Amino acid sequence: MFVKVPILVSLCLTVFCSSVMKAEHQTGKGLSGVAADTGVTVSLAANAWLIHAAQGGTEEVSETGLSNWSNQQAVFSAFIRVNQPGMLQLSLRAKVPSGASKIKVSVAGKSVTLNASGSSYHKIAAGNFNIRDTGYVRIDLQGISKSGTVFADATDLYVSGSAVNEKSVFIKDDIYWARRGPSVHLVFDPPAGKNIASFYSEITVPAGEDPIGSYYMANGFGEGYFGMQVNSATERRVLFSVWSPFETDDPKSIPDSMRISLLKKGTNVRTGEFGDEGSGGQSYLVFDWKAGNTYRFLTNAKPDDKGNTVYTSWFFAPELGNWQLIASFKRPKTSTYLRSMYSFLECFDPNAGYLGRKALYGNQWMRDTNNQWHQITAMRFSADATARAGRRLDYAGGVTGQQFYLQNCGFFSKYTPIGAKYSRTAVGQAPVIDFDSLP
Repeated sequence: MFVKVPILVSLCLTVFCSSVMKAEHQTGKGLSGVAADTGVTVSLAANAWLIHAAQGGTEEVSETGLSNWSNQQAVFSAFIRVNQPGMLQLSLRAKVPSGASKIKVSVAGKSVTLNASGSSYHKIAAGNFNIRDTGYVRIDLQGISKSGTVFADATDLYVSGSAVNEKSVFIKDDIYWARRGPSVHLVFDPPAGKNIASFYSEITVPAGEDPIGSYYMANGFGEGYFGMQVNSATERRVLFSVWSPFETDDPKSIPDSMRISLLKKGTNVRTGEFGDEGSGGQSYLVFDWKAGNTYRFLTNAKPDDKGNTVYTSWFFAPELGNWQLIASFKRPKTSTYLRSMYSFLECFDPNAGYLGRKALYGNQWMRDTNNQWHQITAMRFSADATARAGRRLDYAGGVTGQQFYLQNCGFFSKYTPIGAKYSRTAVGQAPVIDFDSLP
Protein backbone atom coordinates (compact mmCIF):
# COMPACT_ATOMS: atom_id res chain seq x y z
CA MET A 1 0.00 0.00 0.00
CA PHE A 2 1.01 3.65 -0.32
CA VAL A 3 1.68 3.96 3.41
CA LYS A 4 1.93 1.75 6.43
CA VAL A 5 0.08 2.74 9.59
CA PRO A 6 2.06 2.27 12.82
CA ILE A 7 1.05 -0.88 14.71
CA LEU A 8 0.42 0.80 18.01
CA VAL A 9 -1.23 4.17 17.76
CA SER A 10 -1.12 7.52 16.12
CA LEU A 11 0.94 9.97 18.05
CA CYS A 12 -0.53 13.35 17.44
CA LEU A 13 1.91 16.01 16.29
CA THR A 14 -0.74 18.58 15.75
CA VAL A 15 -0.35 19.67 19.34
CA PHE A 16 -0.18 23.12 20.74
CA CYS A 17 2.52 23.97 23.24
CA SER A 18 1.89 27.59 24.16
CA SER A 19 -0.51 27.55 21.19
CA VAL A 20 2.32 26.64 18.79
CA MET A 21 2.02 23.44 16.78
CA LYS A 22 4.67 20.79 17.01
CA ALA A 23 4.81 19.07 13.65
CA GLU A 24 7.23 17.85 11.05
CA HIS A 25 6.47 17.27 7.42
CA GLN A 26 7.96 15.35 4.58
CA THR A 27 7.92 16.33 0.93
CA GLY A 28 6.61 13.93 -1.71
CA LYS A 29 8.68 12.97 -4.72
CA GLY A 30 7.68 14.29 -8.12
CA LEU A 31 4.03 14.85 -7.26
CA SER A 32 3.63 18.56 -7.78
CA GLY A 33 0.94 20.32 -9.78
CA VAL A 34 2.54 20.61 -13.22
CA ALA A 35 0.97 22.66 -15.97
CA ALA A 36 -0.83 20.53 -18.55
CA ASP A 37 -2.08 22.58 -21.48
CA THR A 38 -4.08 25.30 -19.69
CA GLY A 39 -4.84 23.15 -16.67
CA VAL A 40 -3.07 21.12 -14.00
CA THR A 41 -1.72 17.63 -13.51
CA VAL A 42 -3.28 15.94 -10.49
CA SER A 43 -1.22 13.07 -9.14
CA LEU A 44 -3.33 9.99 -8.42
CA ALA A 45 -0.73 8.77 -5.91
CA ALA A 46 -1.42 11.90 -3.88
CA ASN A 47 -5.08 12.62 -4.60
CA ALA A 48 -6.83 9.27 -5.13
CA TRP A 49 -8.11 6.66 -2.68
CA LEU A 50 -9.46 3.15 -3.08
CA ILE A 51 -13.00 4.00 -2.06
CA HIS A 52 -14.52 0.60 -2.71
CA ALA A 53 -12.23 -2.41 -2.46
CA ALA A 54 -13.11 -5.71 -4.07
CA GLN A 55 -13.08 -8.77 -1.84
CA GLY A 56 -9.77 -10.48 -2.36
CA GLY A 57 -8.64 -7.72 -4.71
CA THR A 58 -5.06 -6.48 -4.96
CA GLU A 59 -5.83 -2.95 -6.12
CA GLU A 60 -4.03 -0.12 -4.34
CA VAL A 61 -2.94 3.46 -4.53
CA SER A 62 0.83 3.09 -4.69
CA GLU A 63 3.67 5.58 -4.94
CA THR A 64 3.16 5.66 -8.71
CA GLY A 65 -0.65 5.81 -8.82
CA LEU A 66 -3.35 3.20 -9.38
CA SER A 67 -1.76 -0.25 -9.35
CA ASN A 68 -2.81 -3.91 -9.62
CA TRP A 69 -6.19 -2.74 -10.89
CA SER A 70 -7.88 -5.98 -11.93
CA ASN A 71 -11.31 -6.23 -10.26
CA GLN A 72 -14.50 -4.67 -11.63
CA GLN A 73 -15.82 -3.98 -8.14
CA ALA A 74 -12.93 -1.71 -7.23
CA VAL A 75 -13.62 2.04 -7.33
CA PHE A 76 -10.92 4.71 -7.05
CA SER A 77 -11.88 8.31 -6.29
CA ALA A 78 -9.78 11.43 -6.77
CA PHE A 79 -10.62 14.89 -5.42
CA ILE A 80 -9.94 18.44 -6.59
CA ARG A 81 -11.45 21.61 -5.19
CA VAL A 82 -12.61 24.34 -7.59
CA ASN A 83 -13.42 27.92 -6.65
CA GLN A 84 -15.67 28.67 -9.60
CA PRO A 85 -18.36 26.80 -11.58
CA GLY A 86 -17.63 25.88 -15.15
CA MET A 87 -16.48 23.09 -17.42
CA LEU A 88 -14.07 20.45 -16.21
CA GLN A 89 -12.12 18.71 -18.95
CA LEU A 90 -10.44 15.45 -17.94
CA SER A 91 -7.81 13.16 -19.41
CA LEU A 92 -6.15 10.16 -17.81
CA ARG A 93 -2.44 9.42 -18.04
CA ALA A 94 -2.27 5.65 -18.14
CA LYS A 95 -1.02 2.55 -19.90
CA VAL A 96 -2.56 -0.88 -20.47
CA PRO A 97 0.27 -3.43 -20.25
CA SER A 98 -1.62 -5.93 -22.43
CA GLY A 99 -4.91 -6.05 -24.29
CA ALA A 100 -7.54 -3.33 -24.13
CA SER A 101 -9.85 -2.02 -21.42
CA LYS A 102 -13.00 -0.02 -20.88
CA ILE A 103 -12.92 2.35 -17.90
CA LYS A 104 -15.82 4.36 -16.53
CA VAL A 105 -15.16 7.92 -15.37
CA SER A 106 -17.93 9.52 -13.28
CA VAL A 107 -18.11 13.18 -12.26
CA ALA A 108 -21.01 15.33 -11.04
CA GLY A 109 -23.69 12.81 -12.03
CA LYS A 110 -22.29 12.11 -15.48
CA SER A 111 -20.38 9.00 -16.60
CA VAL A 112 -18.12 8.49 -19.60
CA THR A 113 -16.58 5.20 -20.77
CA LEU A 114 -12.98 5.30 -21.97
CA ASN A 115 -11.47 2.87 -24.42
CA ALA A 116 -7.92 2.32 -23.26
CA SER A 117 -5.03 0.43 -24.84
CA GLY A 118 -1.31 0.88 -25.40
CA SER A 119 1.58 -0.43 -23.33
CA SER A 120 3.31 2.91 -22.79
CA TYR A 121 1.98 5.87 -20.80
CA HIS A 122 -0.14 8.26 -22.81
CA LYS A 123 -2.98 10.72 -22.47
CA ILE A 124 -6.53 9.36 -22.79
CA ALA A 125 -9.32 11.91 -23.14
CA ALA A 126 -12.18 11.43 -20.67
CA GLY A 127 -14.58 14.16 -21.75
CA ASN A 128 -16.10 17.33 -20.34
CA PHE A 129 -18.14 17.67 -17.16
CA ASN A 130 -20.25 20.63 -16.09
CA ILE A 131 -19.47 21.72 -12.53
CA ARG A 132 -22.33 23.80 -11.19
CA ASP A 133 -20.93 24.86 -7.82
CA THR A 134 -17.69 25.61 -6.04
CA GLY A 135 -16.06 23.17 -3.65
CA TYR A 136 -14.63 19.68 -3.90
CA VAL A 137 -15.27 17.62 -7.02
CA ARG A 138 -15.10 13.82 -6.79
CA ILE A 139 -13.81 11.89 -9.81
CA ASP A 140 -14.60 8.14 -9.78
CA LEU A 141 -12.71 5.56 -11.84
CA GLN A 142 -14.02 2.00 -12.27
CA GLY A 143 -12.99 -0.77 -14.61
CA ILE A 144 -15.77 -2.12 -16.85
CA SER A 145 -14.05 -4.77 -18.99
CA LYS A 146 -10.54 -5.85 -19.99
CA SER A 147 -8.81 -8.41 -22.18
CA GLY A 148 -5.50 -8.17 -20.31
CA THR A 149 -4.55 -8.80 -16.72
CA VAL A 150 -5.25 -5.27 -15.44
CA PHE A 151 -7.50 -2.43 -16.53
CA ALA A 152 -4.62 0.05 -16.53
CA ASP A 153 -1.72 1.50 -14.63
CA ALA A 154 -2.68 5.15 -14.11
CA THR A 155 -0.50 7.93 -12.74
CA ASP A 156 -2.26 11.27 -13.22
CA LEU A 157 -5.36 13.16 -14.20
CA TYR A 158 -4.96 16.08 -16.58
CA VAL A 159 -7.58 18.64 -15.50
CA SER A 160 -8.43 21.79 -17.43
CA GLY A 161 -11.45 23.88 -18.43
CA SER A 162 -13.15 27.01 -17.16
CA ALA A 163 -13.70 25.54 -13.66
CA VAL A 164 -9.94 25.24 -13.10
CA ASN A 165 -7.55 28.07 -12.24
CA GLU A 166 -4.53 28.80 -10.08
CA LYS A 167 -6.69 28.69 -6.94
CA SER A 168 -7.88 25.12 -7.51
CA VAL A 169 -6.89 22.95 -4.54
CA PHE A 170 -5.38 19.48 -4.62
CA ILE A 171 -2.43 17.76 -2.96
CA LYS A 172 0.85 18.79 -4.57
CA ASP A 173 3.41 18.11 -1.81
CA ASP A 174 3.81 16.92 1.78
CA ILE A 175 1.97 13.83 0.57
CA TYR A 176 1.92 11.65 3.69
CA TRP A 177 0.49 14.36 5.94
CA ALA A 178 -1.91 15.73 3.34
CA ARG A 179 -3.36 12.27 2.70
CA ARG A 180 -4.01 11.94 6.42
CA GLY A 181 -6.01 15.13 6.15
CA PRO A 182 -6.07 18.32 8.19
CA SER A 183 -6.04 18.03 11.98
CA VAL A 184 -8.22 20.53 13.82
CA HIS A 185 -8.14 21.99 17.32
CA LEU A 186 -10.18 23.73 19.99
CA VAL A 187 -7.87 26.04 21.93
CA PHE A 188 -9.02 26.99 25.45
CA ASP A 189 -7.82 29.88 27.58
CA PRO A 190 -7.55 29.15 31.31
CA PRO A 191 -8.97 31.63 33.82
CA ALA A 192 -6.55 34.51 34.28
CA GLY A 193 -4.19 34.40 37.21
CA LYS A 194 -4.95 30.79 38.18
CA ASN A 195 -2.75 27.73 38.40
CA ILE A 196 -4.73 24.87 36.85
CA ALA A 197 -4.36 21.49 38.53
CA SER A 198 -7.16 19.59 36.73
CA PHE A 199 -8.78 19.63 33.30
CA TYR A 200 -12.16 17.91 32.78
CA SER A 201 -13.98 17.49 29.46
CA GLU A 202 -16.41 15.26 27.58
CA ILE A 203 -16.59 13.83 24.06
CA THR A 204 -19.53 12.42 22.11
CA VAL A 205 -18.85 10.94 18.67
CA PRO A 206 -22.08 10.90 16.62
CA ALA A 207 -23.13 7.60 15.04
CA GLY A 208 -21.39 7.05 11.73
CA GLU A 209 -18.62 9.58 12.47
CA ASP A 210 -16.13 7.02 13.80
CA PRO A 211 -14.12 5.60 10.86
CA ILE A 212 -10.90 3.68 11.36
CA GLY A 213 -7.89 5.93 11.86
CA SER A 214 -9.65 8.54 14.01
CA TYR A 215 -8.25 10.09 17.18
CA TYR A 216 -10.64 12.17 19.29
CA MET A 217 -8.40 13.95 21.77
CA ALA A 218 -10.15 15.44 24.79
CA ASN A 219 -7.50 16.77 27.18
CA GLY A 220 -4.45 18.24 25.53
CA PHE A 221 -1.85 20.25 27.44
CA GLY A 222 1.64 21.55 26.85
CA GLU A 223 3.36 18.25 27.60
CA GLY A 224 0.90 15.58 26.47
CA TYR A 225 -2.55 14.50 25.36
CA PHE A 226 -5.42 12.17 26.35
CA GLY A 227 -8.32 10.86 24.25
CA MET A 228 -9.76 7.89 22.37
CA GLN A 229 -9.07 6.22 19.04
CA VAL A 230 -10.43 3.84 16.40
CA ASN A 231 -7.43 1.62 15.69
CA SER A 232 -9.05 -1.10 13.56
CA ALA A 233 -12.38 -2.73 12.77
CA THR A 234 -12.03 -4.76 15.97
CA GLU A 235 -10.06 -2.53 18.36
CA ARG A 236 -10.53 0.85 20.01
CA ARG A 237 -8.35 2.50 22.61
CA VAL A 238 -8.21 5.17 25.28
CA LEU A 239 -4.75 6.75 24.93
CA PHE A 240 -2.70 8.94 27.28
CA SER A 241 0.83 10.09 26.39
CA VAL A 242 3.40 12.50 27.79
CA TRP A 243 6.33 13.88 25.79
CA SER A 244 9.89 13.73 27.04
CA PRO A 245 11.57 17.14 27.50
CA PHE A 246 14.35 15.74 25.28
CA GLU A 247 13.26 16.47 21.71
CA THR A 248 13.77 13.45 19.45
CA ASP A 249 11.79 11.02 17.31
CA ASP A 250 13.84 8.10 18.62
CA PRO A 251 12.92 7.08 22.19
CA LYS A 252 16.12 5.03 22.49
CA SER A 253 18.18 8.19 22.23
CA ILE A 254 16.58 9.84 25.28
CA PRO A 255 19.05 10.16 28.19
CA ASP A 256 17.95 8.38 31.36
CA SER A 257 17.67 11.71 33.15
CA MET A 258 15.11 12.90 30.57
CA ARG A 259 12.93 9.81 30.33
CA ILE A 260 9.26 9.76 31.28
CA SER A 261 8.77 7.54 34.34
CA LEU A 262 5.65 5.44 34.88
CA LEU A 263 4.44 5.81 38.49
CA LYS A 264 1.27 3.71 38.24
CA LYS A 265 -1.23 2.42 35.73
CA GLY A 266 -4.79 1.16 35.69
CA THR A 267 -6.08 -2.38 35.29
CA ASN A 268 -5.42 -3.79 31.79
CA VAL A 269 -3.61 -0.62 30.74
CA ARG A 270 -0.57 -1.17 28.53
CA THR A 271 2.40 1.13 28.79
CA GLY A 272 5.62 1.79 26.93
CA GLU A 273 7.40 4.42 24.87
CA PHE A 274 6.52 6.07 21.59
CA GLY A 275 8.60 7.65 18.84
CA ASP A 276 8.48 8.97 15.27
CA GLU A 277 6.43 12.02 16.21
CA GLY A 278 8.30 13.21 19.23
CA SER A 279 9.06 10.66 21.96
CA GLY A 280 7.93 9.94 25.48
CA GLY A 281 5.79 7.73 27.69
CA GLN A 282 2.64 6.13 26.38
CA SER A 283 -0.29 4.28 27.92
CA TYR A 284 -3.48 2.91 26.48
CA LEU A 285 -6.51 0.88 27.48
CA VAL A 286 -8.15 -1.31 24.86
CA PHE A 287 -11.81 -0.38 25.32
CA ASP A 288 -14.72 -0.78 22.91
CA TRP A 289 -16.20 2.68 23.30
CA LYS A 290 -19.37 3.38 21.32
CA ALA A 291 -20.42 6.18 19.01
CA GLY A 292 -23.37 8.02 20.53
CA ASN A 293 -22.19 7.62 24.14
CA THR A 294 -20.63 10.48 26.10
CA TYR A 295 -17.25 9.81 27.69
CA ARG A 296 -15.51 11.83 30.40
CA PHE A 297 -11.82 12.67 30.68
CA LEU A 298 -9.91 14.02 33.69
CA THR A 299 -6.23 15.02 33.76
CA ASN A 300 -4.20 16.31 36.72
CA ALA A 301 -0.79 17.94 36.86
CA LYS A 302 1.22 18.46 40.06
CA PRO A 303 4.82 19.62 40.46
CA ASP A 304 6.68 17.52 43.02
CA ASP A 305 8.98 20.36 44.17
CA LYS A 306 11.98 18.34 42.99
CA GLY A 307 12.07 19.60 39.41
CA ASN A 308 9.50 17.13 38.06
CA THR A 309 5.79 17.22 37.30
CA VAL A 310 3.41 14.29 37.73
CA TYR A 311 0.64 13.93 35.13
CA THR A 312 -2.28 11.57 35.80
CA SER A 313 -5.35 10.80 33.68
CA TRP A 314 -8.62 9.00 34.40
CA PHE A 315 -11.41 7.86 32.06
CA PHE A 316 -15.14 7.54 32.84
CA ALA A 317 -17.33 5.38 30.58
CA PRO A 318 -21.10 5.20 31.18
CA GLU A 319 -20.88 1.47 30.46
CA LEU A 320 -18.60 1.07 33.52
CA GLY A 321 -20.07 3.72 35.79
CA ASN A 322 -16.85 4.76 37.56
CA TRP A 323 -13.53 6.45 36.99
CA GLN A 324 -10.78 4.24 35.57
CA LEU A 325 -7.12 5.11 36.07
CA ILE A 326 -5.21 5.16 32.81
CA ALA A 327 -1.74 6.11 34.04
CA SER A 328 0.40 8.44 36.09
CA PHE A 329 3.69 9.67 34.58
CA LYS A 330 6.53 11.72 36.01
CA ARG A 331 8.14 14.19 33.60
CA PRO A 332 11.64 15.37 34.57
CA LYS A 333 13.03 18.87 34.09
CA THR A 334 9.49 20.20 34.43
CA SER A 335 7.77 22.22 37.12
CA THR A 336 4.36 23.40 36.00
CA TYR A 337 0.64 22.98 36.40
CA LEU A 338 -1.54 22.42 33.33
CA ARG A 339 -1.01 24.91 30.52
CA SER A 340 -1.92 25.38 26.86
CA MET A 341 -5.10 23.33 27.12
CA TYR A 342 -6.84 22.22 23.92
CA SER A 343 -8.72 19.39 22.22
CA PHE A 344 -8.22 18.03 18.71
CA LEU A 345 -9.48 15.68 16.02
CA GLU A 346 -7.18 13.88 13.59
CA CYS A 347 -6.96 11.08 11.07
CA PHE A 348 -3.78 9.06 11.62
CA ASP A 349 -4.22 6.65 8.67
CA PRO A 350 -3.44 8.14 5.23
CA ASN A 351 -5.52 5.43 3.57
CA ALA A 352 -8.56 6.66 5.52
CA GLY A 353 -7.99 10.33 4.78
CA TYR A 354 -10.99 10.48 2.46
CA LEU A 355 -13.39 9.43 5.24
CA GLY A 356 -15.12 12.18 7.18
CA ARG A 357 -15.24 12.24 10.98
CA LYS A 358 -16.79 14.54 13.55
CA ALA A 359 -16.97 14.86 17.33
CA LEU A 360 -18.83 16.95 19.88
CA TYR A 361 -16.74 18.41 22.70
CA GLY A 362 -18.60 19.69 25.73
CA ASN A 363 -18.70 20.52 29.43
CA GLN A 364 -15.09 21.68 29.78
CA TRP A 365 -13.99 22.67 33.28
CA MET A 366 -10.66 23.65 34.82
CA ARG A 367 -9.91 23.28 38.53
CA ASP A 368 -7.38 25.60 40.12
CA THR A 369 -4.98 24.87 42.95
CA ASN A 370 -7.51 26.26 45.43
CA ASN A 371 -9.96 23.51 44.37
CA GLN A 372 -12.21 26.00 42.59
CA TRP A 373 -13.81 24.82 39.32
CA HIS A 374 -14.06 27.23 36.35
CA GLN A 375 -16.38 26.48 33.42
CA ILE A 376 -14.83 27.02 29.97
CA THR A 377 -17.34 28.45 27.51
CA ALA A 378 -15.10 29.93 24.80
CA MET A 379 -12.61 28.51 22.32
CA ARG A 380 -10.51 29.44 19.32
CA PHE A 381 -10.57 27.19 16.25
CA SER A 382 -7.21 26.20 14.84
CA ALA A 383 -5.72 23.66 12.45
CA ASP A 384 -2.41 22.10 11.48
CA ALA A 385 0.11 22.85 8.73
CA THR A 386 -1.84 20.83 6.14
CA ALA A 387 -4.76 23.20 6.54
CA ARG A 388 -2.66 26.34 6.90
CA ALA A 389 -0.77 25.60 3.69
CA GLY A 390 -4.05 25.06 1.81
CA ARG A 391 -3.26 21.46 0.85
CA ARG A 392 -6.67 20.36 2.16
CA LEU A 393 -9.67 22.57 2.93
CA ASP A 394 -12.00 19.93 4.39
CA TYR A 395 -11.94 21.09 7.99
CA ALA A 396 -14.41 22.81 10.29
CA GLY A 397 -15.18 23.63 13.88
CA GLY A 398 -17.59 25.73 15.88
CA VAL A 399 -20.47 25.45 18.28
CA THR A 400 -23.68 23.44 18.03
CA GLY A 401 -26.20 23.76 20.83
CA GLN A 402 -24.31 23.53 24.12
CA GLN A 403 -21.23 21.83 22.66
CA PHE A 404 -18.28 22.69 20.49
CA TYR A 405 -17.57 20.48 17.50
CA LEU A 406 -14.70 19.52 15.24
CA GLN A 407 -14.93 17.99 11.77
CA ASN A 408 -12.31 16.95 9.25
CA CYS A 409 -11.62 14.93 6.09
CA GLY A 410 -14.35 13.64 3.77
CA PHE A 411 -13.75 16.43 1.23
CA PHE A 412 -16.71 18.55 2.30
CA SER A 413 -16.66 22.02 0.78
CA LYS A 414 -17.44 24.58 3.49
CA TYR A 415 -14.56 25.21 5.85
CA THR A 416 -14.08 27.29 9.00
CA PRO A 417 -11.59 30.19 9.02
CA ILE A 418 -8.56 29.38 11.16
CA GLY A 419 -8.56 31.61 14.22
CA ALA A 420 -12.35 31.92 14.43
CA LYS A 421 -13.63 32.28 17.99
CA TYR A 422 -16.78 30.69 19.41
CA SER A 423 -18.58 30.58 22.72
CA ARG A 424 -21.23 28.29 24.16
CA THR A 425 -23.84 28.78 26.85
CA ALA A 426 -22.70 28.19 30.41
CA VAL A 427 -24.82 25.24 31.55
CA GLY A 428 -24.61 22.53 34.15
CA GLN A 429 -22.77 22.21 37.44
CA ALA A 430 -19.13 21.67 38.12
CA PRO A 431 -17.98 18.03 38.09
CA VAL A 432 -18.55 16.21 41.36
CA ILE A 433 -15.37 14.19 41.84
CA ASP A 434 -13.96 12.78 45.04
CA PHE A 435 -10.27 13.14 44.22
CA ASP A 436 -9.23 11.26 47.34
CA SER A 437 -11.07 8.14 46.18
CA LEU A 438 -9.83 8.13 42.59
CA PRO A 439 -7.84 4.97 41.77
